[in-house]
Amino acid sequence: MSVAEPRRIVLFRHAKADWPQVNDHERPLADRGRMDAAEAGRRLADTAIPFDLALCSTATRTRETWKLAVHEFPHRPKTIYEERVYEASPGELIAVLNETPDDVQSVLLIGHNPGVQGLAEILSGSADSDARERMSRRGFPAAAFAVLSFSGTWKTLEPGMGTLLDYWAPSE
Repeated sequence: MSVAEPRRIVLFRHAKADWPQVNDHERPLADRGRMDAAEAGRRLADTAIPFDLALCSTATRTRETWKLAVHEFPHRPKTIYEERVYEASPGELIAVLNETPDDVQSVLLIGHNPGVQGLAEILSGSADSDARERMSRRGFPAAAFAVLSFSGTWKTLEPGMGTLLDYWAPSE
């Protein structure tokens, strides 16, 4: 693939989690989260982005979100469960994305707030539609996702070089 072709990054926050008496990393999805994860999967499939790679936090709620969402996809991308995505800052998430092989065109990152929202905000140097306004108004609730594009190699990804193409969040 040519580095001139735009790359896609979808930043996907895990769906609503439950609060049982377990450590934070092991929190499962709530009933609402299971429904929203499947709906987000349908919406992601509707984008028609041919995901090459999914980078998913190792936390239980992100793995469950991914399992329910990917079930809606026409094909399952290669999935890497990456412990560095759990509780990662935007800078740490960029470092993970910088390691993506250059033959990968589209990445779906399933993670947590505030890192996912912060990354969507700092990567978005521009926006093609009302996506920025909707994201600013709604924030980044559970099961929300942002679609961004950028040109260049993964190693060169840095703040401000992306375009926010779309944003979706489940209705409250």
